[in-house]
Amino acid sequence: MKLEVKEIRKNFGEKEVLHGVSFAVESGKALGLLGRNGAGKTTTIRILMDVFHANSGEILLDGRKFMPSRHQIGYLPEERGLYPKRTVMDQMIYLACLRGMKPAEAKESAGKWLDRLEVKEYAPRKLETLSKGNQQKVQLAATLVCNPEIVILDEPFSGLDPVNSQILKDVVGELIRDNHLVIFSSHQMSYVEEFCDQIAVIDHGEVVMSGELKEIRKEYGRNRLMLAAENYTLDALAEKTEREWNAFVKVSGRKKEFLILELKEGTDRRRFMEQLVKSDVEVEKFGGYEPSLNDIFVSKVGEEA
Repeated sequence: MKLEVKEIRKNFGEKEVLHGVSFAVESGKALGLLGRNGAGKTTTIRILMDVFHANSGEILLDGRKFMPSRHQIGYLPEERGLYPKRTVMDQMIYLACLRGMKPAEAKESAGKWLDRLEVKEYAPRKLETLSKGNQQKVQLAATLVCNPEIVILDEPFSGLDPVNSQILKDVVGELIRDNHLVIFSSHQMSYVEEFCDQIAVIDHGEVVMSGELKEIRKEYGRNRLMLAAENYTLDALAEKTEREWNAFVKVSGRKKEFLILELKEGTDRRRFMEQLVKSDVEVEKFGGYEPSLNDIFVSKVGEEA
């Protein structure tokens, strides 16, 4: 199953907020839909869910017009929407029946997902009596109760402690391995890196970067090195680099444990390594630098911030 979003445009009044958004995702894979607050992610998701209608463009599923009403879609919104004064099981069954399940089938599925997310003991309790983390797990159970083909998760790890985060990570991994189509939106880049093969970055209503995450990281890391020394602090090493090796590299950034160097045009890694060998630097860490998704995201859309 392949979902394709093609040249989606959306206006609110005279203001166009999406300017030809395009991306694609396949079953058994996860797409990271990224962007700063107000970039257009939620509007795009609402068009996918048929809450909003696009002014132009199309959404295709396996080459045909996507009709959300004909498919089971699990949507976990960033702003949670369950009923605090209803019991957990009652509203799980209610929501499943709204999506076409029979009551007995809905109860069985609700029990399965509450058990999988380790909140089954709270089934007879009102949602408002649960901790924030357990409410979040119930919300995810409600998202998955209809056994959806397409799963859209918007900030799914918000409010979870490390133990509950691990439970959710296991569930998301299972969804991907079980050939569900997953769209994952989060500002927590480490989770996106863990689950997503592809990303699409939206900025001011348009996709400014998309593709295979592995290839994007490789491209952004091209001509960059990491360097740390046992006998120099990072400050001293940066000063030495700028003073003695400025014909070969420049300091482009730093992490807690090493400098990030960028090779200058006409210089390759071998030539710089020769300079290192001749120096008094006792190399602790040296090699190609592969940037994190957070580094790439900030470099691409963080200028205004």
